Amino acid sequence: MQPTTKTKQPDRPAQEPDSLPEQAESARILRRLADRVGPKNYENWFLGRCTVTIEGDEVRFGVGSPFVVSWMQRQFREAMQGTATDVLGPSARVRLDVDPNVMPEVVGDGGSTANKRTSAVGEGTGSENATPGGDRDSGAGGRRSGTRRRFADLGDFVVGDSNRLAWTAASRICDAPADGLSPLYLFGHVGVGKTHLLEGISRRIRRLYPSLRVTYLTAEMFTNYFTAALRERSTPGFRQRFRSIDVLLVDDVDFLDAKKGVQEEFLHTLKQLEANGSHVVLAANQHPRLLAKFSEELSSRLMAGLVCRIEPPELGTRQEIVGRLAKRMAVTFTPEALAVVARRFTHSVRELKGALYCLQNWSIASGRQRISARVSRRVLAELERDCIRIVALGDVERAICSLFGVQAAELKSSRRTRSLVQPRMLAMFLARKHTQAAYSEIGEFFGGRNHSTVMSAVAKVQDWLSTDTPVMVSSQSLSVQEVVDSVEQQLLAG
Repeated sequence: MQPTTKTKQPDRPAQEPDSLPEQAESARILRRLADRVGPKNYENWFLGRCTVTIEGDEVRFGVGSPFVVSWMQRQFREAMQGTATDVLGPSARVRLDVDPNVMPEVVGDGGSTANKRTSAVGEGTGSENATPGGDRDSGAGGRRSGTRRRFADLGDFVVGDSNRLAWTAASRICDAPADGLSPLYLFGHVGVGKTHLLEGISRRIRRLYPSLRVTYLTAEMFTNYFTAALRERSTPGFRQRFRSIDVLLVDDVDFLDAKKGVQEEFLHTLKQLEANGSHVVLAANQHPRLLAKFSEELSSRLMAGLVCRIEPPELGTRQEIVGRLAKRMAVTFTPEALAVVARRFTHSVRELKGALYCLQNWSIASGRQRISARVSRRVLAELERDCIRIVALGDVERAICSLFGVQAAELKSSRRTRSLVQPRMLAMFLARKHTQAAYSEIGEFFGGRNHSTVMSAVAKVQDWLSTDTPVMVSSQSLSVQEVVDSVEQQLLAG
């Protein structure tokens, strides 16, 4: 599609600027705009990607999506206004909005060759095959992109009740980031699809808008780059790199817990990106309020946009996932065999993958190409037995102390302050639920208390759960269900 010019005069042709008559206002606008923004920007954002309509003193640029509107407002508004003023006079006005007749052009996996960039933090417009944080330069000294794992695609994400809100938000951030979704914060148990969504956002934005500067990395990588910049005294370059991008996606944000210096730098990075109108997507295992060692200001900023929880996949979603995964394997599964996998492994997609790979390996070793339900039950029973997570009383103690920021000695003491009574009761409740210890053993472990004290604590927490009683965690009021879910996630993950 070539850039078109739609005006009230029927004799205005829609041609490329070089072939338009110089006396036509539309021709002069397009020609001068190309001069102002440069040939590469003109090719990437105007040529074939927008319509131009002149109505009196107003010049309307129509583009394919709200994302492009947001980007071009920031990058080219001044150039477009200056061009309109040069051509139509000081009363000229510019309007930039979505034209439904313009479809965003999808480029190939490698993006526009005119916009390839080299970056040490996954920035730029290169192939989504790139490893997060990897060098995109495929020339001398660079790694070949063909050896890198391909980023996940949003289109491959299996949507169910457990993740529908998060998937919808991820899709919207690609198509309409001006809708107030930034920052988008995704959280949930390991293996439920957070990384898939972040990679999918990165891949889709790069394909739809190859000139946007998109950075995907983990919080650990951000930390490593920052500490390297401090060591090499190159923090200005580090800040310029991270604070001038358009879309920042950071995985495993929990890694920043208790790292005060890095948290401060990360906070200022988020502030600057927000001021720039850039978009931020984050993922972590826990809700921002449960990141006890995050600064209050950083926690509140993480909750300033949309916070989406991703639950472990429900049965229907698990069945769809195992069905898709099984089709990619060189072995035949009966529907009943896949049903066994979907019913037995309930916590994460990674568990489902692991179970199928286990069955595939059994098939290779045994020389049998067909996996039945009976084989699935027998082989997976062995896998489940090997993977059983034994929770000890000490595990419960450590998880509670970490979340509430108290010492083990305080938890076991006779002190009756609210800041200790609530975590102590929760510890007893979780110990009873997740360990094999008797009431008397639990009481003895938590300060030499008798079994009736433990029974009373268990009953009390059950009452809190039924009434959604708030619990104080690091000066914040959280629902008791959120607290229990967070601690159980730590216990099950080990």
